[in-house]
Amino acid sequence: MIRNSILAGSWYPSSPDEITRSMMEYLETSREPVRAFGVVSPHAGWRYSGKVAGYVFASVKIPDTVIVLAPNHRGVGDEKAIWDKGEWEIPNGSIPIDTELAALLVKHARLVPDTFAHQHEHSLEIQLPFIFFRNPHVRIVPVCFMAMPPFMLKEIGTGMATAIKAYGRDVLIVASSDMSHYISAKAARTLDFMAIEKVEKLDAEGLYTTVRENDITMCGVIPVTTMLYAAQALGATEGKLLKYATSGDITGEYEEVVAYAGMVIT
Repeated sequence: MIRNSILAGSWYPSSPDEITRSMMEYLETSREPVRAFGVVSPHAGWRYSGKVAGYVFASVKIPDTVIVLAPNHRGVGDEKAIWDKGEWEIPNGSIPIDTELAALLVKHARLVPDTFAHQHEHSLEIQLPFIFFRNPHVRIVPVCFMAMPPFMLKEIGTGMATAIKAYGRDVLIVASSDMSHYISAKAARTLDFMAIEKVEKLDAEGLYTTVRENDITMCGVIPVTTMLYAAQALGATEGKLLKYATSGDITGEYEEVVAYAGMVIT
């Protein structure tokens, strides 16, 4: 089954040439790309979050298989929906699903094959042009999550690690998330860095609890928490903030912003 782009021409360019120009701007970094277990990348329109996302993807090696975990903003479909076969089309190419790893994730992480949850979800697609530009041979496994309790996320994350080990090849897990929404930049920074500290410590349960207890409007807390559980089970030892920004940096309006954090787990 083919999943066509729903964002090209609005959230990011529809022309391959324009995408290439954007990539050349956003993927600038002086860092030598490192092998990573996972990353956190924002999913707003590229005008606002492109530089943060680009810095993240320029900072890590992109293996031939990438799992992309995204929040289910619309609340449709299964709560742990995996797109397990076919391909995703973006303006600059077509990205096949890694059916082998998808089957292992269904078996070990108990994900549920469901394309409906993905049809109109923006937070996963927005990552793909970056990933594809860095590695045109990449295969992906798209996963879309609704809200679930932490014990379920731990089961999914550890099951995901088991699937990756059985797969036997390098895999990067991308967790798609923006940070605080529609509060002042000052308030956003205070709240967001409470969550960022937990990610840096690889404290998955602490992240979940901190976000819930402090009403932090981090829309991808479920994907990030799951990624942290998986990364820990795979041997990760460190989380690091690479870049933080807000929409105010583009608009000049700092009283009501959306915030973005780019992080890497190694």
